[in-house]
This record gives sequence, C-alpha cells and structure tokens, in this order.
Amino acid sequence: MNASLATRIDLNLLVWNALDESGREDALRRPTQDAAAAVRLGVGKIIVRVRADGDAALHKYSRLLDHVALDAFEVTAAEFATAEAALDGDLKAAIIEASERIDAFHRDSGTREYAVDTAPGVICRRIVRPIARIGLYIPAGSAPLPSTMLMLGVPARIAGCDEVVVCTPPRADGSVDPTVLFAARQCGVARVFKLGGAQAIAAMAIGTESIPACDKLFGPGNAWVTEAKRQVSTVEGGPAIDMPAGPSEVLVIADGGANPAFVAADLLSQAEHGPDSQVILLSDSDVLIAHVARALVSQLAGLPRAAIARDALAKSRLIKVASIADAIDISNRYAPEHLILALREPEVWLDRVRAAGSVFLGDYAAEALGDYCSGTNHVLPTGGAARAWSGLSVASFQTAISVQSVSLEGLQRIGPSATRIAQAEGLQAHANAVEIRLKAAAVAEPS
Repeated sequence: MNASLATRIDLNLLVWNALDESGREDALRRPTQDAAAAVRLGVGKIIVRVRADGDAALHKYSRLLDHVALDAFEVTAAEFATAEAALDGDLKAAIIEASERIDAFHRDSGTREYAVDTAPGVICRRIVRPIARIGLYIPAGSAPLPSTMLMLGVPARIAGCDEVVVCTPPRADGSVDPTVLFAARQCGVARVFKLGGAQAIAAMAIGTESIPACDKLFGPGNAWVTEAKRQVSTVEGGPAIDMPAGPSEVLVIADGGANPAFVAADLLSQAEHGPDSQVILLSDSDVLIAHVARALVSQLAGLPRAAIARDALAKSRLIKVASIADAIDISNRYAPEHLILALREPEVWLDRVRAAGSVFLGDYAAEALGDYCSGTNHVLPTGGAARAWSGLSVASFQTAISVQSVSLEGLQRIGPSATRIAQAEGLQAHANAVEIRLKAAAVAEPS
C-alpha cells in the first residue's frame, strides 16, 4: 500500500494481523467515545434547564446553539403550504415514491397478534396497541433529512399512533426545510416544531408550554442527541426510546474483485454525514485497498461537503485482513450500523453475519439506496448497539399486551400448579388468591 496516498487525506491504513489486542480495540473505537464525559455533563445541564424553565430555556438554546430567535416553535399551516409550493415536481414525486416503497416493506413489520389454548379452559392472547403519543427527531444540523422523516413517519402512520410530534432544527431564517415538511405531510404528520439538539429531546420527554410530552422518542442524531435520549429514558416516568442511534457509520467488506470506485463512493456517502461519522474498509486485497485510497482522493475533491468528509475520514480505517472470514468476524465484533458485502458471492457469507443494522449485498447495493428508497428503514442502531438492537419497524411504534381468560375448568386444571410454585417462593398471598377460588368452585359444583 502507498502510504503517501494516506497522508493526502489522513487515511488510517492498518494491517489487522500486525496489531495486538490493544491496537485492535483502538482500530474499532468510535470517535465519539473520546468526548463521552463532556457530552454527558452538557446534556444533563440542558435537561435540568428545560425541566426548570420550559419554553424559556428552549428559546435560550435556540439563540445560543441554533443562532435563531423564534417567536413560536410550531410550524403553521401557511408554512406547510409555502414549503410544498417551493418544491419542484420531480422532487415531490421522488419523495412520494420513496414513501410508497417504505410503506410496502413495513406493512408486515408490526407485532403479531395471536391466541393459544395453553390448557383446557385457559386462553392466552397477545393483543397489539399503538403507542399514544410519539416524538420524532429529524436531524438537520448540516443537511436536511426528509428521508428520516419518511423512515419515522411511515411506520408510525401504519401503526396508527394517536399523535405524532416532530422536532427538527430550524434554518438560519427560522424556517424548516421544505422537503422535511413535505415528507411530514406524506406521513400524515400535522405537528412539527422548530427545535433541535438535546433541548428538543428534553422538550419532548418532559413537555413544555409549547411541546407536548411524549411516550416514546425516535430518531437518529449526533452524540448529544443520542446521550439526551439515553438520559431522559432513565428518569422515572420518562419516555421510552427507539434505540441508540447516533453518528452514522458504515463498514465495507470487499474482495479483490470489488469495484474500488463503488467502495470509495460508499465510504464517502457516510463520511459526509458529519465529522463524527466513521467509515471502515476491510479487505484481503492490498491492491483493492490502494485503489480505494486513490478513488477516495479523487472523489473527495469533487464533493461540496469535502471538509466534513475529510474530518470523518481522519477517524476512519482501511484495514488489510488475512481473509474474508476474518473480516466477517471483525465486523461482528464492531457491529456496524451499515454493512456492505462487496463480495463475489455475498449470499454465501450472509449466514455468518451476526451483528449489523442493515446489510447490503453485492456491488450494486449502494448504501444510499437503503437511506432513501429501497424500502428498508435507515434508522438503525449505532455505536455497537446492533449486537442487541434492531432497526426501526412498525413494531417499534406498538405495545403488545398479554391477555388471559380462565374458565372454571381452566382454574381447576392449572390452579394447583400455581399454588405449589407460590408456596415454594414463600408468597402465601399469591397462593391464597388461587386457593380461595378453588375452594369456592368446589362448593359451587353440583354433588
């Protein structure tokens, strides 16, 4: 590999088998981990202030952090109409088409209702209900994300949530990007607020004079947004959250037959999200890695967001591995938000993937297609959370309630087991609740 290529854009070229365990941990370390303590402290102060001062705190943070002075946070009907009129027909058609594909994929992703006769006279069921009020966060710190509005709003609409509250950062003129508002309308969303960052999360969690308190919060964001979601979810009576969804990341596993221009383009598509994004390439081919490095240099030069992507690349890695099997093992250890298998036979390796938010198979499955319009959801677990968390679905906007109905026959069949277990646990009141019914049933039975 030509090290001079790396110095031109500060790429980190590594050989996995040359690293000790500490070096391997460093190679897979997310950049946001270094600032975790400062972020936690800063977020905590924002939450305390929003709880104490409500809208006044939100106005303060809007001026301080978003550099906007707002008369009101909520987007008006006139602003929605102006936004739609501002968009060209092709863009509106693309948003509508994307929403339709997302709808098609998510229709069957809800929680399933079912009923089981667990014993004669005992019927156990699971019923499904939509979450009443949800809060959606749509990032727009450096770029508007109407696609995220679709990814959150479409499954929420399918789930049938009673009220949907959206917060998204305002632009410099105090407006919301028109594409986000148009996408919101396609999802049936009526309430959008001009508010970003940790303060938006705090507002939707706590409730203020303007922003309703929500039962569950959704949406990706930077380290501050992610930390705010985590903190409010741990407060007694606080909202649930969808998942740890922070700065974007992609891991590409590519063999010698991959197209280096494709690989470089996928790496840059995530790097341009923000300076705290991370991209990683694993390959068993020195030649492929060298060609990808060259392609990164050439493609970066033509990007409007080159400075942002350059910062992200400085924290990213191009890693030589001994084999594709090793690359899969490393990927499972890292648990990426996006995993691209730029391999000649990607399906052969799919069964070995254990931890990833979303997987893209083959040379033509650009990660950007999943971001926008393939139909799958791009709100995915980051920061290694894909080891235990899944991407967003309709089920994320629902609760499942268990129901049991028990007849007299059912009581007589399963009651004795309940009393025995209760007595073994030393919980006599539990046992009594069953025994009193069994005795009453015995008296009521005809002789």
